[in-house]
Amino acid sequence: MRPIRLAEDILPLSELEGHVSEVVEGLRARGRPTVITHGGKAAAVLISPEEFDRLSYEAHVVAAIEQGLADADAGRVVDDEELDAVLAARIGDLAG
Repeated sequence: MRPIRLAEDILPLSELEGHVSEVVEGLRARGRPTVITHGGKAAAVLISPEEFDRLSYEAHVVAAIEQGLADADAGRVVDDEELDAVLAARIGDLAG
């Protein structure tokens, strides 16, 4: 995601109401989020579907890494031989 440009990417809710189509179309073209303000404060952020998917995937990967680190810290690990045995039992002989 590219950084926002204050002069272009912050929009009061009152301006959004009359220009929803243009704002939505511009999300992909600009490649930047649009910050919607209400009462002078940030109220929402619009992003493209592609950016939403990327952020969701990234959050999933980070959560998996954090879980793996927590498992390692708690001693929930196996060595190579144990892993091979578990995998062989589940999906068959890996050597063949």
